[in-house]
Amino acid sequence: MSHNAPILLTGASQRLGLHCVQRFLDAGQPLIISYRQERAEVDQLRQLGVHCIQADFATEQGVVDFIAQVKNATPVLRAIIHNASLWLAEDGTDASALTQMVNVHLLAPYLINTHCAALLMQSTHADIIHITDDVIRKGSAKRIAYSASKAGLDNLTLSFAARFAPHIKVNSLAPALIMLHPDDDDEYQRRATAKSVMGTVPGPEVIYQSLRYLLDTPYVTGTTLTVNGGRHLK
Repeated sequence: MSHNAPILLTGASQRLGLHCVQRFLDAGQPLIISYRQERAEVDQLRQLGVHCIQADFATEQGVVDFIAQVKNATPVLRAIIHNASLWLAEDGTDASALTQMVNVHLLAPYLINTHCAALLMQSTHADIIHITDDVIRKGSAKRIAYSASKAGLDNLTLSFAARFAPHIKVNSLAPALIMLHPDDDDEYQRRATAKSVMGTVPGPEVIYQSLRYLLDTPYVTGTTLTVNGGRHLK
């Protein structure tokens, strides 16, 4: 992995994204990140040399403004990792939740990939990685808008992989139950872990390991790497 050109990692101020930032920093990798809300972790990342850009991907203008700031920050990118995500409850009475999640999960990656491809072309090795969700395998009766927008992101992988080959590899990660939330009780954990044959909550390191595999392997593109503990076997 090149340590000269930065990796752009969106949605990186908490949970999975924050863990991956810290691991990339341990490896000496320069980073540019996006974040939605100010928090203590963002200030800590700035102190560690991370270029942090506040962005609202729920609107097209927010995405366009973010792209301009990325281009002002660097002439080259080693990779773009799309981790920014949004989950909104759906009541079925209007399209606002769907619109916002499509903007974050689909429009933002589409525009960022398109407008920042020239920066990736300046790197000896270049990658785009979309972090989707295991829900794309079969959809969700309760999370229709979320599932559909993540499925669209997965499809972008195929199209951009074809467009940008051979210089830029484009792949997806589709995780399921990587971390618990602080308010998840024992009963929720029991039901959630029972959905996979591994029966565990692995923690965010498995996502970093998966990212490193996709970044480091030279012969994989247009692929979705499922990180779900074998849920598809149940």
